[in-house]
Amino acid sequence: MSNDSLVLLGVIGAAHGIKGEVRIKAFTGDPLAIAEYGPLSDDKGRLFEIAEIRPSKEVVVARLKGIASREAAESLNGVQLFVARDRIPAPEDEDEFLQADLIGCTVVGPGGEALGTVTTVANYGAGDLLDIALVDGRSVLMPFTKAFAPRIDIAARRIEAVPPEGLFDADDTP
Repeated sequence: MSNDSLVLLGVIGAAHGIKGEVRIKAFTGDPLAIAEYGPLSDDKGRLFEIAEIRPSKEVVVARLKGIASREAAESLNGVQLFVARDRIPAPEDEDEFLQADLIGCTVVGPGGEALGTVTTVANYGAGDLLDIALVDGRSVLMPFTKAFAPRIDIAARRIEAVPPEGLFDADDTP
């Protein structure tokens, strides 16, 4: 399967306890819903099936089938969990889309000028940010909010932006 046909649903974190449970940072709307997609795969094609899951602060704690010791759980730290795109239900309205669909979209300014291309959607705890590769080779992070990205056309691969003042200006300091 190509990377375009896979969607990242979560990342396995640290082991939890001594019986093989793991913490998972889920990227689903409801973190517990990650268990509803059936077997998940990593980038090497290994399959992981969630046998049990429960919430725990900002993550979920899960028991994966075939993982029964802390050592086995620790060996999975950092493993990304993917699902085939065709196993994800279609969005219910036009304002819903996958973050993965934003990658590669052209970002245009208020005057229609091309500002750059989305390379990543990041979240460092204060909300989603679009990492935009500018046409001059620089990269900027723009808050991904309705105020700064009021119109998104996934079919046209285009995001109309009203960026914060000065965000796309070149830094002239030596």
